[in-house]
Amino acid sequence: MITPEHNRPPGRHVPASADATRAALVHAAMGLFGRQGFEGTSTRQIAAAADANIGSIAYHFGGKEGLRMAVADHIVETVQTVMAEAVGDPAAFPAATGTPQAARALLAAAVERVVAFLVARPEAGEIVQFLLRELSHPSAAIDRIYAGVFEPTHRRLCAIWELATGEPAESEATRLAVFSLIGQVVYFRIGREPVMRRMGWRAMGEAEAGKVAAVVIGNLNAMLAARTGRERGGRHDPVTEAAP
Repeated sequence: MITPEHNRPPGRHVPASADATRAALVHAAMGLFGRQGFEGTSTRQIAAAADANIGSIAYHFGGKEGLRMAVADHIVETVQTVMAEAVGDPAAFPAATGTPQAARALLAAAVERVVAFLVARPEAGEIVQFLLRELSHPSAAIDRIYAGVFEPTHRRLCAIWELATGEPAESEATRLAVFSLIGQVVYFRIGREPVMRRMGWRAMGEAEAGKVAAVVIGNLNAMLAARTGRERGGRHDPVTEAAP
């Protein structure tokens, strides 16, 4: 058996292309696991899609299960980067959004950035497809993604929601409201094909993502207004009011 990457003896030579091979295997596995499922995908298929030797899977990951966990780690890293750009460090309290107006504006900006990623970036499709497969048959990969992305990101958004509305971050109402907001955004990736057909769009790129974001932000405005009781000229628009 080939020694996994993390158990190699000190001083063992690693080819210059090792990182590229490892990344190619992770990307190939993410796509194949998402389309065919973990059990329905062979290591031979993954190696062929990555243009790599089949032995490189054992060399880098110890086997197919280790590769699935590497895909999970890749998803955690990718989504953490997107969310950190959108709402800051999930582990930190959002002190910079100390006013309700600033918190509302941050929520709107987060929606815009996440929609741009989920709707317009091809890699997001493979990530979501992999997650849907894993959620239908939960494994240790989902545990890792939940701990690394789902829970901390949701907690961060709930904390910002509390600043925006005054509702306790961990109340049932707040947690459900944040889930509903996330669900609106995710649908436009899951339902990409029917959305494009119904809208008459040939693709969903940056322009289309902007239109989707505008609608979701409008819904966010209505949700916030319903909780804060703010009205301006008969129109609920707390986020727009807060924007510079």
